[in-house]
Amino acid sequence: MKRARSSRLVALFCLGWLLFSFPVLSLWDRDVSLFGLPLFPLALFLLWAALIIALAWLMERGES
Repeated sequence: MKRARSSRLVALFCLGWLLFSFPVLSLWDRDVSLFGLPLFPLALFLLWAALIIALAWLMERGES
């Protein structure tokens, strides 16, 4: 169903908007390093990558 896919895309967009909003991003703005990398840029990259993976999975899976 095309309608189900488009509603999932809208939900994914809303999730991305929520994840990249200031209150949520401020949770990651700490003076902490993980494996020698600052936490904030690392969290931004991982959230961005997770959204891209979710989008690719959503677009490539069948119409079930």
